[in-house]
Amino acid sequence: MDRELALARQGKLTVLKLVHGYGSTGAGGDIRIAVQKRLAEMAQNGQIRGCIFGEDWSKSDEATWKLLQSNTELKSDSDLGRGNRGITIVLL
Repeated sequence: MDRELALARQGKLTVLKLVHGYGSTGAGGDIRIAVQKRLAEMAQNGQIRGCIFGEDWSKSDEATWKLLQSNTELKSDSDLGRGNRGITIVLL
């Protein structure tokens, strides 16, 4: 994950969709939990601007709506509004 975030920064990206999966049992896997925890820590420490977990990735979420207003191309994202817990939107 750190490597992909570094590559995204080098490419001057400001938003990255991270696909980490939800777990094979459907109960929320350890990888998803670890990724979300690490991203939350990174946001608190100022290493990233923020993150939006897939379950919040909808137009009714305040952070999502704000991001969509400044990045209108994201309105066509196939996961928007689907409650996909297997992704996280990372703001670099």
